[in-house]
Amino acid sequence: MDTDRLADEVERLADRLRALSDVRLARPLPPHPSRADAARAVAQLLADRAAQLEGRQPRELPRLPDLAVGDQVAVTGTDLVIAAAAVRGSEEGGEGDAGVLAAITAGVNACRELRLAL
Repeated sequence: MDTDRLADEVERLADRLRALSDVRLARPLPPHPSRADAARAVAQLLADRAAQLEGRQPRELPRLPDLAVGDQVAVTGTDLVIAAAAVRGSEEGGEGDAGVLAAITAGVNACRELRLAL
């Protein structure tokens, strides 16, 4: 799985979230209290995976208004794409490759699952 696929999934999810009204974003999406909260969880996953690849400590994302969650997913997803590409560029076929693949796979799966659930 490559960074292009991750970038595509992030963009598709972000666009879908941006197209939803505040009323639709506030609707429940179990196990999350709302669709916006589900999107926040995906954004946090993307941010955590990027931090992990960059060797940084993960930190909690700020809670933005519901209508901003599409942008938050786009930003954190782009950060993960950049981090994955940087690690791949600096290590060829090494131990980091498995970590990059795991991060990309987790990001793609989370974005796709939420997009389909919306």
